[in-house]
Amino acid sequence: MKQIILDGENLTFEQVVEVAYGSPNNPKIILADSAKDKVNRASNAVDKLLEKGEIAYGITTGFGALKDKIIPRDQVEKLQRNILISHAVGVGKPFDVPTTRAIMLIRANTLARGFSGIRLETLELLIEFLNLGIHSVIPEKGSLGASGDLAPLAHMALPLIGEGEVIIDSERLSSADALSKFNLKPISLKAKEGLALTNGTTIMAAVGVVQTHRAQHLADLAETAGCLSLEALHGTTAAFDERIHALRPHPRQIRCAENLRRILEGSEFVRQHDPKNIQDAYTLRCMPQVYGAVRDAIDYVEWVMSNELNAVTDNPLIFFNDAGEPEIISGGNFHGEPLALSMDYLALALTEIGNMSERRIMRLVDADSNGHILPAFLTENGGLNSGFMIVQYTAAALASENKVLAHPASADTIPSSANVEDHVSMGVTSALKLRDVAENLENILALEFFCAAQGVDFRRKVLGADKKLGAGTQPIYDAIRAEVPFIEEDTAMKPLMDKVLAIMKK
Repeated sequence: MKQIILDGENLTFEQVVEVAYGSPNNPKIILADSAKDKVNRASNAVDKLLEKGEIAYGITTGFGALKDKIIPRDQVEKLQRNILISHAVGVGKPFDVPTTRAIMLIRANTLARGFSGIRLETLELLIEFLNLGIHSVIPEKGSLGASGDLAPLAHMALPLIGEGEVIIDSERLSSADALSKFNLKPISLKAKEGLALTNGTTIMAAVGVVQTHRAQHLADLAETAGCLSLEALHGTTAAFDERIHALRPHPRQIRCAENLRRILEGSEFVRQHDPKNIQDAYTLRCMPQVYGAVRDAIDYVEWVMSNELNAVTDNPLIFFNDAGEPEIISGGNFHGEPLALSMDYLALALTEIGNMSERRIMRLVDADSNGHILPAFLTENGGLNSGFMIVQYTAAALASENKVLAHPASADTIPSSANVEDHVSMGVTSALKLRDVAENLENILALEFFCAAQGVDFRRKVLGADKKLGAGTQPIYDAIRAEVPFIEEDTAMKPLMDKVLAIMKK
């Protein structure tokens, strides 16, 4: 059984993806001994500060605009319970299980750094939930992205105290029943723990990792879909010549052109030099320039998320001076601006892939645009048959929706907590918009594959059934045709579209 050891400093993007899509105990999450020592040190420091009667935000004071309200020593534990039950006001459908697993893992790793003041037993119970497959029910909406993802993280933490709901093996049940099922006891929170569990950028980081991983896959699919469309449209590979891209040395543009050449290697569907048809439309010719820029965005967001995975993002934080005495310092690491900006950037980049794909679909179905290489709407008996006409409509609707969703959520802010928290990142909104853009793009690309395969079959009628596609397009064409036949006359399209989408997700 594979293990991932959390020490708060070395969690990777790939490990988060692995845990998100893994199963309980595979890989198993283990807390490093070094992390245990740091967690205990910070927790003990909280106890010492209480003994001294020192005033510390969120430990002996209220929260937000209530920061000046001093909490009596005998009520500091109730304060931490109250923050969970009062802040758990999220709305909307719950996050899916992969995203929830990513949330729980990232939060555990943040707390493992030992700057948050949480007790070891509380952190270990969170990790135990993850290993057992006990997944908190976390509504998607309710976070402003500063100070942290308060509402959704409160829902994540509620089951630790026996409140809220969880999902186990697709079954939704009360956390009390889940704890009983596994002979676990709920935690009674001590000073600082409720705040440590709820304050930080964990929700947006988790969605960011999951959707960036998805974007990487979509970018790969977009290159293959574009190549299959190029073959169906009798396009040329001349624009992918490495000499062209060497003169504009953006590394991911160069890499994209190289990949397109590899995908189309050996294709007998591409156009050789034709002085009467020298160059293709931009959505075929400029794939390296556009997709290379998209890859820049994806790589940037992966870098941002990778940094955030090992960041400490709650407030206040516990440090130790040279004499070993604890110091509690308030700051703003919970502010989600770096993540919000990056996810808005990625949503815009993925929108551009959808724009390119939809225009290629249009070219596949419009005989005038493709030079009558393919019949109108990819059907031979047009008029009686509408063929793929409305497939393009759907792609256009999704591409247009993405243009709306590409408006940056991070451009907005709204004050909260009696104007104490007067600038927020809207990072979770950025994350949810990114996910919706990716969902739409996934469907647009499926529609392009659907149309391109039909176009290739029309080309075969001219070129011959034995003609070969490119090294990278032949396998996905074969996979599509194993599930989806050539469409001779109008038929129910939705089930066939869904089959193409399922093939893409494999």
